[in-house]
Amino acid sequence: MKIIMIYDQIQSGAGIKDDHDIPLGAKKEAVGPAVMMEPFLKKVDGKVVACLYCGDGTYLKNPDEVSRKLCAMVNKLKPDVVMCGPCFNDLNYGKMAARIAYDINQNTSSKAIAAMSDDNQETINEYKDKLCIIKTPKKGGIGLNESLEGMCVLAKALYQEKEIEEFKEKFCF
Repeated sequence: MKIIMIYDQIQSGAGIKDDHDIPLGAKKEAVGPAVMMEPFLKKVDGKVVACLYCGDGTYLKNPDEVSRKLCAMVNKLKPDVVMCGPCFNDLNYGKMAARIAYDINQNTSSKAIAAMSDDNQETINEYKDKLCIIKTPKKGGIGLNESLEGMCVLAKALYQEKEIEEFKEKFCF
């Protein structure tokens, strides 16, 4: 199963919290949380083939253009699943992740999920009935490994087109 991760500037390692205007970019290797996911990815026969990213400020200035470009990159790379996040309690990244995941599900043949903490309540309320949003802890909180494993298990279920309602009740908003 081929997976693409979509990150903000912090998770990608391309910038720090104050570097909001990082342009769109890509890395052909696993970075950020994808590195921590390796044991869980192996269990589901998954491999991160690329990490796409942009600063949350870049996204907020022109969400339609960023979404269009990320969807085009997904169409070109043709992953089985796209994981947007984990966003933890970063509200701007949460908005970006949910919108991008939704647009990928609508405009590409790939399946996409988002992952964030319940601090992103406004975004969760807007998108929880439109896509799968995995529950994560706040940054530095307890339960990250369970969330990362849940992301991988959900990705596999979506890839295999299995029934996911029971999983969603347990791990999603």
